[in-house]
Amino acid sequence: MSSTELARPLSVAVDIGGTFTDITIQDGATGQAWTAKTPSTPHDPSEAFLTGVRLALEAAAGAATGVGRVLHGTTVATNMILEGKGARTALVTTAGFRHVLDIGRQDIPRRVNLHAWVKPQRPVPPSRVFEVQERISAAGEVLTPLDEVTVTAAAEACRASGVTAVAVCLLHAFTAPEHERRVAEMLRAALPGVAVTASSDVLPVVREYERSLATILNAQVMPAVSTYVQKLEQRLEQEGVAAPLLLMKSNGGVAGAAAIRRAPAVTALSGPAAGVVGARAIAEAAGFPDIITVDIGGTSADICLMKGGEVGLTQTGHVGDWPLPLPMVDMVTIGAGGGSLARVTPDGALAVGPESAGAVPGPACYGRGGTRATVTDAHVALGHLPPSLLGGRMTLDVAAARAAVRDSVATPLGLDEHAAARGILAIADSNMVGAVRVVSVERGHDPRDFALVPFGGAGPLHGCALAELLGIRTVLVPAAPGVLCAQGLLAADLKAEFSRSLNDPAPEAVDAAFSDLEAQAAAWFAEEQVPAARRETKRMALMRYAGQGGELAVPWPGDMPGAAANFAAQHRALYGFDLPEGTVELVTLRLEATGRLGGSITVTLPAGAGPTPYAHHTVHFAGGTREAALYDRAALGAGDSFAGPAIVTQLDATTLVPPGWEARMHASGALVLLRQETTV
Repeated sequence: MSSTELARPLSVAVDIGGTFTDITIQDGATGQAWTAKTPSTPHDPSEAFLTGVRLALEAAAGAATGVGRVLHGTTVATNMILEGKGARTALVTTAGFRHVLDIGRQDIPRRVNLHAWVKPQRPVPPSRVFEVQERISAAGEVLTPLDEVTVTAAAEACRASGVTAVAVCLLHAFTAPEHERRVAEMLRAALPGVAVTASSDVLPVVREYERSLATILNAQVMPAVSTYVQKLEQRLEQEGVAAPLLLMKSNGGVAGAAAIRRAPAVTALSGPAAGVVGARAIAEAAGFPDIITVDIGGTSADICLMKGGEVGLTQTGHVGDWPLPLPMVDMVTIGAGGGSLARVTPDGALAVGPESAGAVPGPACYGRGGTRATVTDAHVALGHLPPSLLGGRMTLDVAAARAAVRDSVATPLGLDEHAAARGILAIADSNMVGAVRVVSVERGHDPRDFALVPFGGAGPLHGCALAELLGIRTVLVPAAPGVLCAQGLLAADLKAEFSRSLNDPAPEAVDAAFSDLEAQAAAWFAEEQVPAARRETKRMALMRYAGQGGELAVPWPGDMPGAAANFAAQHRALYGFDLPEGTVELVTLRLEATGRLGGSITVTLPAGAGPTPYAHHTVHFAGGTREAALYDRAALGAGDSFAGPAIVTQLDATTLVPPGWEARMHASGALVLLRQETTV
């Protein structure tokens, strides 16, 4: 992030989704932004990436040399982990710990049959786990010196197994990494062209199973992600774009290509994290620091809670079947989206999702051959979506949507089409409300104290319904809800975390550990070329009561008593009690490093001249059929307001304003929906 980069006005953000790639380009000098969409290219995501960059530059009429930053949200690592298509990987570990992966944990996933559940196949089978002779104690003392002959034997075994990636995870390497680093060094020398990852470079914290998994998953995706990032850089260079490439991480920050190559697993929740960052920026500009975000796409819904404008991080996240204890935005994901399929179960119950119609054939109303009812078809059948969208470029097949709802749900249940459609939406909304309660009520927060920020292509259609179920009175719809994940990249800062688990909580040991973490952060700042004035660090401590199996992250105020008080307060907020006489243990120290980029996605709207509907449309609500006014979002100015029922249309999403709600345009560009005292 050099001074030359900061002087260039244009920033390009590219978010690749399963169906479409969203692109936003912004002029940093004026704040003006342009958006574009192009079909994704799953066979080679870099093709859609380059097409998107070209479209953005054409839209802005900007030269490639004027680009100062290129930001990217990617699902390459995520998809590889979920599909199990990563590199063939081996694990090298301490003698006697070959079966750590198979043993795993004693818990099973929630909502599964205890007697029918089958443990998923591990990403590395025992046949590709190789042991080396060495042993370091929890206190960092060498109990058994490293036997380099066994390391050479492990390298030969890796070669014979035909692996292209190796994960090295030795016992207690988070305390003393010398043995592990030597093993990694020898393996790199003996196995040229093979990606080698050491746990001390990925996750130097306690818990052998989770640390081993994180290192393995990082190794599995490293070859493909490294190749992908290299290809992006080459294509940008061929286009004459000399700007640095920054990629979104799961923690809500971005990092340079070099850092991502070393630890590609940090991009596992890249896309959803960008949306959360964008929602925070929108809400902050509109004056709402406490928000619950709901990102509803075609297949899934991602829910996150922010209090005081802080994006919460967790180290107990999962990707698919696997725990991935890298710092990531604390969110809950469920299978609920516009493409979620409705069905009648054999026992006569109505169910919605998680199966989705996907992009092909998609909902029946898209006219691509779909015949099964989806959430989107239910919206069309009720009139929540007008027949013409995208400025007239897309026409919905209302008859096909009604037929799908009738054949899939209404006729089997003996209902009329409208009742069936309302039932589909009610179940989808109920599923999402359950996920909202996980991030709010179950963590000590009353959702009524928050504003709801729905986004994604389907989010604004559900915003008010979800708010009513949760008792929330304010809904905030971003200016471009359908491309907010791309816009969120523009608002992100450089971010990294550096962690270390401790066995000695003595003040001098803590100070020494934090000093080491700060040295690592300084090296990272230098690599990312962050000026000193834009650097920020924050000390955190992961703590627990003696006997607990999980920790809470709290600010480190400088001493153990202060940190223990912070821990007790957070424990009380989450669980309703604390233990005044309980022993508080310090488990892990974490340093959060931030390089401020100063990006902004908010604008100042000119004053409106009064809203004027361009048409009216019949909508079927639970309280009866009403005529709803249709408004063009682009024609609304600051201060414009109108009452529901109404529908606000724009290129990337449609907002439903039910009876009993009022819409007001905020000067920041957000559409604020306010619930009135009574609803119809």
